Amino acid sequence: MYLGNLRKNYPALLERLEVDGYSTAYISSVRGMVKTILAESDTRGWNDYYDVQRYCEAKYESPGTLVKKRTVIGAIMEYDLYGKFPDRTTPTLAKSKRSSYYKLDPKFKAVIDCFISKERERGKKASSIQVEASNASSFLLKMQDAGAYSLGEITEELVVPMFVPLEGGLCMTFSHRKCIINAIRAYIPDDPHNCKKVLAAIPPIKRAKKNVQYLKDHERQAVLSALGDMSNSLNLRDRAIGTLAYYTGMRTSDMVALDLSSMDWGRDLISIVQRKTGVALEIPMVASVGNAIFDYIVKERPKTECSALFLARNLPHRRLLDMWHVSDSILTAAGIRQSAGERKGLHIFRHNMATILMGKGTPRAVISDALGHAAPESLEPYMSADTADLRECALSVEHFPVSEGVFADA
Repeated sequence: MYLGNLRKNYPALLERLEVDGYSTAYISSVRGMVKTILAESDTRGWNDYYDVQRYCEAKYESPGTLVKKRTVIGAIMEYDLYGKFPDRTTPTLAKSKRSSYYKLDPKFKAVIDCFISKERERGKKASSIQVEASNASSFLLKMQDAGAYSLGEITEELVVPMFVPLEGGLCMTFSHRKCIINAIRAYIPDDPHNCKKVLAAIPPIKRAKKNVQYLKDHERQAVLSALGDMSNSLNLRDRAIGTLAYYTGMRTSDMVALDLSSMDWGRDLISIVQRKTGVALEIPMVASVGNAIFDYIVKERPKTECSALFLARNLPHRRLLDMWHVSDSILTAAGIRQSAGERKGLHIFRHNMATILMGKGTPRAVISDALGHAAPESLEPYMSADTADLRECALSVEHFPVSEGVFADA
């Protein structure tokens, strides 16, 4: 069980708990559990946090005590492995237990641990590290299931079917491949020969391009009507989020991170540091957006010391982290996108913003700046949904010897 990160960084965890107002008893429990893990891990042969949990299950009989111990262990695990501070939600050990990492042989776990450690040192976002480590762990688990328990045992015959299935079926994508390569490369200093051999066995694959779903004209009108209809079931918070998403195209991660201080009412601006790119961005606050947010703050937002702009409605009132249900509520109120397979997340409003601006002939550089893109090519996926431009690219068939009846039958 690699404890280098925990040993080095646990004081920051305890400090954060104090700042966030956790009880003295809870902080004391976390401190005590950290000391137990650091002191007894090697002696007891613990390989992961589930061994720690099983130790507590054998030691304590009271169900109430076990629940508290699992919560504390889960909080420490999420901080140690993913850099996630407790946010007053219950850590779900059972969910993490199903992850590939905890099923890996120690030799493969060492590869993932090395990757996580190096990416943290580089300052990469914890959520990005978690996704990449999960994808790399999934690949190594497949290798393990195929009979390879170390990098040296991984062969091209085992690797290729993961990316190019011989008899059809699901395969690992371009994104999976990138995560796997990053993890293996991080381990090169520890095992250069076998790492290079595995990297050479991973076949090149093309990046798949998906069609971007976008809001059609009647859907836009339905959304705007729902946001403005005060007689429907939408609350002021969801109206504010929907209005903000529709008129600014702001990423969901940036809306989650908004604080009260992000609103510059004097200059009618919303100031953010984008979570995805780390770049500062000032977004004009049009009247409809400002009014919706102001109404939420004054009439509905709970009175709390939490600085987050959008709060969960249930106690304790913490930062709203999951906005999918907000988008679902808005689209339900609008009576659109209720069929299976239709995109319902707030990101569709970002696509909508891009397609509207492109339809108006707005220069691409201006659109990229408005959406906060770090690179101009980030706009490319949205162009596939620009119906007006696609029609201009279409070729006429009037000069080809095809009868009108063919098209009529079709």
